Amino acid sequence: MASFRSPVSVRFLIFCLVSLIIQTCTSPTLAASATENTPGDTNGTVYSSDLLGGSGIQNSYSEGTLRGSIILFNGQIHTMDGSNKVVSVISIKDGKIVYVGDSRTDALRQGSLSPSPRLVDLKGRTVVPGLIDCHNHIVLFGNRPGYHTPLENAYSIADVQATYRNRASGVPTSSFVTTIGGFHPNQFREGRLPTLAELDAVTPNHPVFISYSFAGPSVTNTLGKALLSSLPGDMSVAIAADGAIASGLENGKALLALRQRASFNDRKRSVLTAMAYAVSMGVTTHLDQGAFPASNTPSDGAGNEDLSTMHLPFLSVYDDLQGIIRLRINFLSMDTDTAVPAVTQRLFNTFKFFGNDMVRTGAIGEFAVADYTGGPVFEAAAKRIAKAGWRLEVHSLTATDFKTQIEAFEAVHSETPIDKLQWVVAHVPQITEEYLTRLKRLGGGVNLSSWMYLAGTGNASSPAGPPFRRILDNGIPAGFGADGVNIAPLNPWVHIYYATTGKNARGELINPGQQITRQEALYLYTRANNWFLGGPDLGQLGVLEAGRLGDLVVLSDDYFSVSDDDLKKLRSVLTVVGGVVVQDSGDLRR
Repeated sequence: MASFRSPVSVRFLIFCLVSLIIQTCTSPTLAASATENTPGDTNGTVYSSDLLGGSGIQNSYSEGTLRGSIILFNGQIHTMDGSNKVVSVISIKDGKIVYVGDSRTDALRQGSLSPSPRLVDLKGRTVVPGLIDCHNHIVLFGNRPGYHTPLENAYSIADVQATYRNRASGVPTSSFVTTIGGFHPNQFREGRLPTLAELDAVTPNHPVFISYSFAGPSVTNTLGKALLSSLPGDMSVAIAADGAIASGLENGKALLALRQRASFNDRKRSVLTAMAYAVSMGVTTHLDQGAFPASNTPSDGAGNEDLSTMHLPFLSVYDDLQGIIRLRINFLSMDTDTAVPAVTQRLFNTFKFFGNDMVRTGAIGEFAVADYTGGPVFEAAAKRIAKAGWRLEVHSLTATDFKTQIEAFEAVHSETPIDKLQWVVAHVPQITEEYLTRLKRLGGGVNLSSWMYLAGTGNASSPAGPPFRRILDNGIPAGFGADGVNIAPLNPWVHIYYATTGKNARGELINPGQQITRQEALYLYTRANNWFLGGPDLGQLGVLEAGRLGDLVVLSDDYFSVSDDDLKKLRSVLTVVGGVVVQDSGDLRR
């Protein structure tokens, strides 16, 4: 298994990813570039590499993976095994679970060969396996320009102001504080973005850029307006008196200007921000689904990035032994002809499941070709992927695309069997029982997203979807993918809220009849999601049992008993990856 401990190994992986060069911009900056540490927001998020420098993260790496020893006791530890066993003690040695039960004595005995395992009194807290997100875009999150600040946990303009005030207090003066995607004004009590004046009140010394969805609209403050409206030539951004920036071209110009002036070190800092936020939410493993190719013009949105370089800041962080999440990388392609050159080159030049327990290549997806719905180009790509023995993931959003996709899968299967390759159709808001069964016969699966939570509508005759209840009852392999951070939050507890209540951000019931239980939703985010990782990850994550990797989350409240509204507010007070504490709120020490 390859190690990421040395720069040589990173260069080799970069070659295998068909990366080109690190594009470190040297053009004048809109604001001072800096890599200083920054504090958390009002929701307890850590925006800092302090944890990495002060808690032995680097020393806990062995052969490129986190390997620590820890014993946690006096808790309600939900193993998520086949019987949903709940225990009070767990022991992790050298990165793997060695004991799960109710005897602290036995746990100590099993961990006795480890040098001084850390002991943690859980004080009755609820513990679950480290959550797996089988479909998101955390690599885009880690490449966001400025000091990126998630707003997915804000519920009013006052919350936005508090988050930005706290964030700005640790950011170098005149540096941009940004939020790009992952939220929607629907979640705010006021149903709108903050104004220039409201942002000025809390960030008078920092320019601001807040944009939602793929292409805005967005808003800025006085400092941001002065900088963005004075960009040269056609790049000057039109900004209203209240700081509003229109969606599309104007939003794109502002975003492009910020991206072009982000240095490689800025991106590495943003990677650390994304990782720290993820573990504070309890998500320890991420199957990233790539990005749309960047044109480096204002037409690029939040979902576009340079496909040849976007992984490099992440790989550099892992090479520095600072990575604290498990990253799995899917490769998105947008071929438009039956020669499928991008897919062909990817299959020729990238190793499937190459890496180690911290970062590893995954599959082709969530796009293999530009027209993902089916047709000759789609089938040509699928045939090549099948012959190479790779996994494939495609996304479905309409009432017809899943049909043509699964029919194409069947055609490919008649020539090259795919029933052992775990091909996936993602999102599936309108998939039918017939096509679920047809996909199941092919050994395929579906992953589900609650992205309709932010801005979706629906009713009894036309539910917003996805059909959680129907899918679980069908028995097809199914899992949870947040699809954050462009049109959906990364926060898993918001997604679980939607799946279990059927309600959107305004509290309206939009997915009636498809609600599932909290136990089922947690199953989708843990044991079920392990299936979607494939390869050497199978049987390694998502369940707390001896022999598996030691990833777990100590929750801020009892997942099974908190109110629906408080479910959205759950956080991790202690996150463990490979037996190493990678996030600690301090609550267990109080």
